[in-house]
Amino acid sequence: MVNPFFKNHGPYNTIKILELINASSDGISSQNINNISDLNTATVNDITFLHSKKYIQIAKSTKASFCITTKSLKNYLPSTCTPIVVENVLISTSLVTAKFYPTSVNDNFDETVIDINKIENLNKVKFGKNILIGKNVSIGSDCLIGHNTIIEKNVSIGNNCSIGSNTIIRNTLIGNNVKILDNCTIGKHGFGFFPNNKKNIRYPHVGIVEIGDNCEIGCGATIDRGSMSHTTIGKNTFLDNQIHIAHNVKIGENSIIAGQVGIAGSSILGKNVKIGGQAGISGHLRIGDNVEIAGGSGVIKDIPENSKVMGYPAKNIRQFLKDNK
Repeated sequence: MVNPFFKNHGPYNTIKILELINASSDGISSQNINNISDLNTATVNDITFLHSKKYIQIAKSTKASFCITTKSLKNYLPSTCTPIVVENVLISTSLVTAKFYPTSVNDNFDETVIDINKIENLNKVKFGKNILIGKNVSIGSDCLIGHNTIIEKNVSIGNNCSIGSNTIIRNTLIGNNVKILDNCTIGKHGFGFFPNNKKNIRYPHVGIVEIGDNCEIGCGATIDRGSMSHTTIGKNTFLDNQIHIAHNVKIGENSIIAGQVGIAGSSILGKNVKIGGQAGISGHLRIGDNVEIAGGSGVIKDIPENSKVMGYPAKNIRQFLKDNK
């Protein structure tokens, strides 16, 4: 995964990585690992992870040289990828990710921000009162920024965008002609941690948020940045008010999502998806193109393209109506 914002502190030798996660070095050669990435984006000399059977097909073609995994899953990896067997894949992955990207664990307020009036070379940008801008922020021409908004570090905003009042954005790439309404929070880390009786272990979030051209994000929306991959909103997609998009979620272009919808982490939605208000989608699911999900539905399994579903658990709309006569 290409990450434009978080600094990679690698490479690290395999021996150091094995010591960090208390894994056996049997059959593992001493060499440098350049980065930790997900199964899809990992390249040669990267380390990745496989923790669920849901990702077996992706694992079979990963280009990573090493993979943190379990005894039951290691045989699904290609011969070019050396398995590193551990008891808890996600905790081990968290430790390795924090090693490569130590600044990605915490999300404290951005101390680098300055008043927008001190920013030079703003091109036709109109803004309200009490606007703060962090480091590594670029703002295109003909943009509007509302009162009391904070554009924290690591943000790129395209041309002709409108950012509402009382909104906070960081670690985000925004396309052209995008409207983000009032009271949104975009680019903070997601709800990723491992419960522990003494102290919960926070999972690093090294991804970003990508918002395509011509999107609209409604008031009070929260969009978390990715943990290992990016959170993506496809072009011309409209989100209503009070929506939560969790880390690593990918929404295809031309989708419409009504108010109070929640989409859990790592679910992938296709193009032209329509979701009614107060629906919930569980994590790690795939929703096909042209799917329609009725309001109040609870989606707990994959939905093939061109389907219409409703209810809890969500089922084909005709079947639902038949079952509830």
